[in-house]
Amino acid sequence: MNTGNKPMYEWGDINWRKVERVVYKLQKRIYKASLRGDVKTVRRLQKLLVKSWSAKVLAVRRVTQDNMGKKTAGVDGVKSLSPEARMKLVNQMDLGSKVKPARRVKIPKPNGEIRPLGIPTMYDRALQALVKLALEPEWEAVFEPNSYGFRPGRSAHDAITAIFLAIKQRPKYVLDADISKCFDRIDHERLLDKLNTFPKFRRQIRAWLKAGVMEGKKFSATSKGTPQGGVISPLLANIALHGMENEIKSVARGFDMRRKNGGQVSWQTKVGSVSVIRYADDFVVLHKDLAAVQRCKEVLEKWLGDMGLELKPSKTRIAHTLETHKNEEAGFDFLGFNICQKRVGKYNTGRVNGQLLGFKTLVTPSKDSQKKHYQRMCEVIEKHKGSPQRALIAELNPIIRGWCNYFKIGKGCSRVFNRLDYLMYWRLLRWGVKRHQNKGKKFVQGKYFRRVGGSNWRFATPKKKGSNQYVLFKHSSTEIVEKYVKVKGQCSPYDGDVVYWSTRLGAHPEMPKRTASLLKKQKGKCNYCGLAFRDGDVWEVDHVIPRSKGGKDDYENLQLLHRHCHDEKTTMDGSTTGAVSAIPWNYRWENDMLVTY
Repeated sequence: MNTGNKPMYEWGDINWRKVERVVYKLQKRIYKASLRGDVKTVRRLQKLLVKSWSAKVLAVRRVTQDNMGKKTAGVDGVKSLSPEARMKLVNQMDLGSKVKPARRVKIPKPNGEIRPLGIPTMYDRALQALVKLALEPEWEAVFEPNSYGFRPGRSAHDAITAIFLAIKQRPKYVLDADISKCFDRIDHERLLDKLNTFPKFRRQIRAWLKAGVMEGKKFSATSKGTPQGGVISPLLANIALHGMENEIKSVARGFDMRRKNGGQVSWQTKVGSVSVIRYADDFVVLHKDLAAVQRCKEVLEKWLGDMGLELKPSKTRIAHTLETHKNEEAGFDFLGFNICQKRVGKYNTGRVNGQLLGFKTLVTPSKDSQKKHYQRMCEVIEKHKGSPQRALIAELNPIIRGWCNYFKIGKGCSRVFNRLDYLMYWRLLRWGVKRHQNKGKKFVQGKYFRRVGGSNWRFATPKKKGSNQYVLFKHSSTEIVEKYVKVKGQCSPYDGDVVYWSTRLGAHPEMPKRTASLLKKQKGKCNYCGLAFRDGDVWEVDHVIPRSKGGKDDYENLQLLHRHCHDEKTTMDGSTTGAVSAIPWNYRWENDMLVTY
């Protein structure tokens, strides 16, 4: 489909339905061949995929149109490519060993530390996306079932639910661990050996690992680690940590509960007694025996040492999930949640086969997560001390909704939501009192708080004819998901079960209600291109009739489109309104940099 230097198609004429179908069919074949251990077929199909014109244009579209960093330049200054430049990039793509260094940008982490982010050039990003299209299906077939970070179709909620299922019937000891600077310390040669791919891929990936970084005008070589910010870096990190779960389970099988026979200690083997749940470089090991957890830690430190990694002492501890005394703190924090077990009476306790457990497992937002969320809301309120009430509400609502959607799977989170609403009431009352220093609290309450529906004391603007009423969203208005269904063991989006994955997509806790309704209405397909939405796609809510041309902001005038489809539709209809995109709750862009909070 490529004739010399001139493409057969212009960018706007590409049949994306056919492109995605061709790529997905090849990926599905790679996945199934890897699943049955047919290495020869996997390598042949991977070579076919990276040479495919369809895979190249799809890789370019992902980094130049769909990716959040499409307007962020590498060391060559290239960004925001035009359709002509995208097609030119497709024709230039070819695997090789010449790679430009990544541009280093430092971004703040929530704990006050600095995370070095390496931004490759647009060409290298597109090439990495192409290689990832070929490598990911192979590794998705062999990855361990309880690895949830940076994998298609898996999320933090799956990891939290896996922990809940592992401890809900029995208290356990937990090794709560974090790998120190995981992305920066991975041994290159050990990673390449574990990757075990054909020479052309190995040379290309080695070149990316050894490319170095540019910080200002200073060049630094990279002798270890994978640059954070690269398209393929999360996949390489998962490959480096692959095997951890099996290693720990093999050790724990021989160190289960002990029996003394004639003064000798014999270790019984019991399969399934240990649980290992990993999300990227954060993981927990759960077992009923303290000695087994301590032994797992020793073996784990040795296993990580072979990859050039080590545990972070400040974030690694052994705890117990069940509180033993009222003043003793139990449980642990993981991915922003706190998981613990509280002793309760017979009317609140859990049951197993009719037997009372005497405790209840709770999953709530951690104290640190609550503190950071409240501080962020206070910062927004302080920033809007002179703004109209509707501007403050418009700024706070997305923050509150996003935070609540992330934490709403917790058992017992409703009490936390009520407490935050209480704190917000007094904070907003203080905001009003500062604006009217000559008035009393009753005046402020009457001006800014009113009855909305069946709820009193809602922070809302007056309801006037011909204008919308702005109402602050309450944390406690969030519908709690009592039973979130975890992803099935080793299922993958590449297995071809479209019905299963489309159903999970609409039921994800972080999916906004409006977006989920539109997804159901459109039967999981984009209204512009007709292709089914898949995990990893970026979509946006669009007005069918643009608001600039009289369209209304109501459900009947809304549709869900891919980001690239939305760009094309906006160009055609002349719409100038901003898009609503699915951005993770704990990320935002500031000055072309990704900042976590």
